[in-house]
Amino acid sequence: MRILAHVLALVLIAPAGQTAAATLTVTVKTPSGQPVKDAVVTLPAAGQPAPARFDAPLRMSQQNIQFDPFVLIAPVGADVAFPNLDKVRHHVYSFSPTKKFELKLYGHDETRVIHFDKTGTVALGCNIHDTMIGFIRVVDTPYAAKTNAAGVAVLHDVPAGRTELGVWHPYLKGRDNEMTAAITVPAQGDAAETVTTDVRPPPPMAMH
Repeated sequence: MRILAHVLALVLIAPAGQTAAATLTVTVKTPSGQPVKDAVVTLPAAGQPAPARFDAPLRMSQQNIQFDPFVLIAPVGADVAFPNLDKVRHHVYSFSPTKKFELKLYGHDETRVIHFDKTGTVALGCNIHDTMIGFIRVVDTPYAAKTNAAGVAVLHDVPAGRTELGVWHPYLKGRDNEMTAAITVPAQGDAAETVTTDVRPPPPMAMH
């Protein structure tokens, strides 16, 4: 595995009496320069509690015979809805140590809810449709975001100082599909981090 992380940050000094916080933009790409979509980037909570919610709804839909989104970030302690928007029934399950559960057959416009009380990765499948693969990344920090199609994720109001950036992707070539890099966040303003890492191709049966 080749891992390369560069910090492209300008350290600024916050005015007296102003809370030190920065916006951190993280770009994740492969060694060939291709963007890595659906990577979850995190920073430690630094004493801050996990939020009640992130910008994206806490919902893992079944639509067009696939999970939507492919990767969902959920704060620990959250309830995640599993609505079936297809006209066929689904049987959602996970064998992951983070959360083992089974949602037996349910149909169109029906919803089930699962409580996630442990951090980690939850891999999802459907007993009826083997091509359906999805993931929930359960985190204990408010500083978490997912990369878009350009491989870019943005973390807001990040505390200043030396910290550790985490990058997870279901197909990242690393232990537990994740990597870390030490970075320095400026006291205020904008900072940028570029992470280069290898990822495996998705399984042939995967639809996303």
